[in-house]
Amino acid sequence: MTADLRLHFLGDSFTQGIGDPEYRGWVGRVLQATPGEITAFNLGIRRNTSEDVLRRCWAEVDARTAPGTDSRLVLSFGSNDAVEENGAVRVGAARCLERLDTLLTAAGHREMRVLVVGPPPVTGAGADHLGRLLELAEEMAALCERHGVPFVPVTRALADDPLWVAEVMAGDGAHPGADGYRQLADLVLRGGWAEWIRSDR
Repeated sequence: MTADLRLHFLGDSFTQGIGDPEYRGWVGRVLQATPGEITAFNLGIRRNTSEDVLRRCWAEVDARTAPGTDSRLVLSFGSNDAVEENGAVRVGAARCLERLDTLLTAAGHREMRVLVVGPPPVTGAGADHLGRLLELAEEMAALCERHGVPFVPVTRALADDPLWVAEVMAGDGAHPGADGYRQLADLVLRGGWAEWIRSDR
């Protein structure tokens, strides 16, 4: 790990940690469990889809990067893409995957290391949303593998987690509380986080 490691977390409200009364979300908990000095930027925005993340990614990352830094990208989106509004899915799976492919290709050209965290389930959105999200997560994992980028699957594990489901349904139907975010952080930490942080290529 270099002396000036900068992590840019781009995503949606789950990345931001909405609903956590401790204001740490999964990003803050992962960082607290990571030894060493890290400059981290939480760039999660509520309701963001893959299209929103692609649109703002490089302007936000470039503004926080300097020569000689080890700048890395952590992406997590898709939950909002799969939400149905006014009788239509906000962003179809094919388009979401195209956006992810574009981001990973651009990061590769920049020689920027990337880690992708799968989309958490929106429990209150029902079974159809979960089905779309599980299929999307599988395709995201396959795309990441083709790019040689680590992917952390979280969708099924959280959908089957009674603690996550209970906290989400006790809240707004989408976001958990502190314990749910702790579960999500644990999945990321067990999903190859330490190896990715230590890697130098």
